[in-house]
Amino acid sequence: MDMAADLGRLLPEIILACAAVVGLLLGSFLPRHRQWVVRVLAAAACVASLVWTVVGGTGMVFAETYAVDTATNTTRIVVSASVLLVLAMTRIGGHARETEFVILLLLAALGAVVLAGANDLLLLAAAYLLASVPLYALTGFAKDGPGTEASLKFYLLGALLGTTMLFGVMLVAGVGRGSDYPTLHHMLPGAPVAAVAVGAVAVLGGLVFKAGAVPGHFWVPDVTEGTLPAVGATVTTIPKIGAVVAVYRFVAVLPLNWPLLIAVLAAATMTLGNLAAFFQRDVRRLLAYSTISQVGYLLMAVAAARASLALPSLLLYLAAYAVTNLGAFAVVCALPQARTLDDYTGLRGHRPWLAVCLVVCLLGLVGTPPTGVFAGKLTIFTATFDAGLGWLVVVAAVNTVASLFYYLRWLMPALRTRDEFPRPDRAASLTAYLAAPASVLVGVLAGPILALTAPAG
Repeated sequence: MDMAADLGRLLPEIILACAAVVGLLLGSFLPRHRQWVVRVLAAAACVASLVWTVVGGTGMVFAETYAVDTATNTTRIVVSASVLLVLAMTRIGGHARETEFVILLLLAALGAVVLAGANDLLLLAAAYLLASVPLYALTGFAKDGPGTEASLKFYLLGALLGTTMLFGVMLVAGVGRGSDYPTLHHMLPGAPVAAVAVGAVAVLGGLVFKAGAVPGHFWVPDVTEGTLPAVGATVTTIPKIGAVVAVYRFVAVLPLNWPLLIAVLAAATMTLGNLAAFFQRDVRRLLAYSTISQVGYLLMAVAAARASLALPSLLLYLAAYAVTNLGAFAVVCALPQARTLDDYTGLRGHRPWLAVCLVVCLLGLVGTPPTGVFAGKLTIFTATFDAGLGWLVVVAAVNTVASLFYYLRWLMPALRTRDEFPRPDRAASLTAYLAAPASVLVGVLAGPILALTAPAG
């Protein structure tokens, strides 16, 4: 009976895994012009996962090694919705390896969800691999020079920090006399402080790599620039969701003064991301550094985890960031030939609604009301201040104002006029038309979302 209940709570993950397996088998026999069936299957699996997440129960499963709680359920919803948006913006119909793209995307999404729910170091390490290996393959999917180079850089850094993470798992589990978080929570306070500190930093090294935070951020701009735009949207959105929740869950078991460490990482991440974005002319690299800075704001909630508003604000920000970032990337996917800021000159005159979507998403990433990112930043700043980290709020506020500069550098050419302008991709444009209003909708519904994600009691 307990096994059946555990499997029932894990049905969203099971649906994604089964869809990947069935889709791979279908794609092996379907002709090229009918591989769209696999995309439909993947979309149906994401919808089913969303529905079951809403109606399913919560609780610890499999000897408390996996947590099905508010954070996991929010991750399920945001990741499934993100996969649907990526599938919608991706122009890959009829490609010889269309099935492979979809299956790799599903597996990476499953890895991100398991990362968020992992309540055991061994499961966390397995989730790290599941969230990483499919993305290495997706990065080099086009089999061109830039994509191959980006995939190699991505893999090498991931392998290095993944090995570091495994060492940390071994060390923390050894001194904590167990790998599950409840055991570690009770045993680590009596363990050698130096061993716990080294092991915890090693584990965090792998997680900050997945999140794209300092010091594991080096792969983000090269991968985003070198790979397909839709893959860039995937690697800068989906794994971050699971990784940030995993950091939040892991640091809660540490007896060290981890809020200060996470606060320093948050400040360094948002500052480096914003400063580097100032000098970018390539829109993909600009968005890449933008995503790095966004992780800095997300880590503020982790540093302020002792505040009651920290977790709800983190989950709200994750949802807002995902839809807003994917909306900006949808505009990039709609205009694949527009690589630099100047290439967007004339967008307002020839594609006014696409220009509106770009304005909404870029100003949304700044944190302009009434978008979801504004609500997320406001609540995260409040939680951080309540946690006694006022200096971090000041750093974040300065970075928010500074980030407006490089987003405006993109918008100014887009609002100018030009005689000719390339025709955008229809599917990606429709995705942008969905994502931009959704970004505003998350902000409008911020109150109910915060109420739903608030801890019980």
